[in-house]
Amino acid sequence: MKKKPHTNKMVGAKRLIIIIMIFGIVFIAIMGRLFYVMYINANFYKTNSLYQSRSDITISPKRGSILDRSGNPFAVSIAAYRVDIDMNALRVSLRSSGMSMSSLTTKLSSILNIDSKKITNVLYMKSPDGNPVKYATLVRQIDKTEADAIKALKIQGLIISDDAKRHYINGNFLASTLGYTNAEGNGVSGVEASYNAELTGIPGREVFETDNKKNPLPYEDSQYIAPVAGKNVKLSIDQKIQAYAETAAEKALKDNTAKSVTITVMNPKNGEILAMVSKPDYDPNNPGNNISGTSTPVQNLWKNNAVQNTFEPGSIFKVITSYAALSEKVVNDDTRFNDPGYIIVDGVRINEWNKIGFPSQTFPDIIKNSSNVGFVNLGLKLLGKDKLFKYINLFNLGHKTGIDLPGETTGIVRSTSQTNNVDLANIAFGQGISVSAVQYLAAFNSVANSGTWIRPHVMEQIEHNDSNNKPVVDKKYGNLGEKTILDKATTATLRGYLRNVVAPGQGGVGEAADVPGLDIAGKTGTAQKSDPKTGGYAPGKYMSSFAGMAPYSDPKITMLVSVDEPDPQKYYASQVAAPVAHDLFKEIFDYLNSSGDAALK
Repeated sequence: MKKKPHTNKMVGAKRLIIIIMIFGIVFIAIMGRLFYVMYINANFYKTNSLYQSRSDITISPKRGSILDRSGNPFAVSIAAYRVDIDMNALRVSLRSSGMSMSSLTTKLSSILNIDSKKITNVLYMKSPDGNPVKYATLVRQIDKTEADAIKALKIQGLIISDDAKRHYINGNFLASTLGYTNAEGNGVSGVEASYNAELTGIPGREVFETDNKKNPLPYEDSQYIAPVAGKNVKLSIDQKIQAYAETAAEKALKDNTAKSVTITVMNPKNGEILAMVSKPDYDPNNPGNNISGTSTPVQNLWKNNAVQNTFEPGSIFKVITSYAALSEKVVNDDTRFNDPGYIIVDGVRINEWNKIGFPSQTFPDIIKNSSNVGFVNLGLKLLGKDKLFKYINLFNLGHKTGIDLPGETTGIVRSTSQTNNVDLANIAFGQGISVSAVQYLAAFNSVANSGTWIRPHVMEQIEHNDSNNKPVVDKKYGNLGEKTILDKATTATLRGYLRNVVAPGQGGVGEAADVPGLDIAGKTGTAQKSDPKTGGYAPGKYMSSFAGMAPYSDPKITMLVSVDEPDPQKYYASQVAAPVAHDLFKEIFDYLNSSGDAALK
């Protein structure tokens, strides 16, 4: 049976209405979406659009310089470049150029001399939430040749901008004190770390609009905030005195086939460190390379021995015991000490350094001769444990000095409750107690300056250059921690005894340090080194030291020379450390006399 024509027309009309309704609904949805995008959520999309077409570059500030006390530069920042990556632009550029990511990695590895795995890690870096990062830093502190080679690749997304690179002008000169910086330009050790905040400066910023290839749009105004350069740190170090100390330490290291040599030179009146040397050392321009020619791990070479390492002082500690005895009035010039070459303490034999001992000695004699047996009797029988430890604490041994360098050690001073008679006997002549060089020298300085303990320091002042490039002082070092701990008259008496240790014709153990006309006073010390494996002392291993001051009546200079593990065939401090001090004192005072002591002002 045929359908009626009007029935077919009705069906067609209904279908048309349905189609029109569907199109109407879709049209309304599209218009609604457009309204939502263009009006309701316009700010959101506008912000995202601006973000995607905007480059925001941080501009590193120039790091401040480190100078010696006369303004001679030790560390400066020089022009360099950095490479940052806009990941989205990089991927687009690689697709359009037909270069693969692995090919780019190989090219960058060759240009930068960086392992390709490290570059790959950056290129595929992910954020903590697991998503690929949008921006990353590929490398910093590269030179112009490397930057130009990367530009020649013509790959969009590799953003090259100005950077700064730390340069240590004299290589390994003063290395352990200056320290070094990492790839981000932050101080890792030494002065670079201690004064990182002052040296760093304030980063700048540049924001500009870009096209889809991340090229700056010429008709847009960029936003530029200039970086603020870091401040300069002027040290108390004198470049010439440091050079003398560096040469002396190198010579002592070689002549004695020693493990290491540490030299510190100070002004005892104000705590200023004039020179500080640790050898062997490293080049802070390439801190990962061992330039010492030894098997010492480079990480150990980064340490500043004078601040971070401890040693048993041996007989230079007798300065402390001597002051304690004078102050407590348990001795005078006529007090006598028998020394047959050994002494038995609670069944333990303690030998004299010369094995045969000395004839009956006065108190000044046991200092001049560095008699171990004499000082055992002094510490054990005349002073006693409580009085000796009273002065150990008074001299601040076993406590940090607070020097303005990182990683300072406290030293090792056992508690009185754990100190038996044998321990006390050894401590009296400088064994069984450990100090750092700066800790000991701060104590020694209080004898040199007539009684005041002063905190050692390397910073003299913080400064910046004005618009005329002239230095303006922002801050002077003021954290001296000064305190009077000793009696003036007693220190003068002790300095006279220490002068006899060095003075020619007196037969003192430090005579090799004497320089005619300088009136040097001092004390030698030869200490056995402990063996951590056995808990006793290691055979054939010694620390040879000399602590000195000049002129003894009113010292301008103090120094501590320590030679670690010299040749066991010639290890006494009188043979090893005292001659080093002789040469160094002579050079320093020749320089001071020629400059009218200007170096100390």
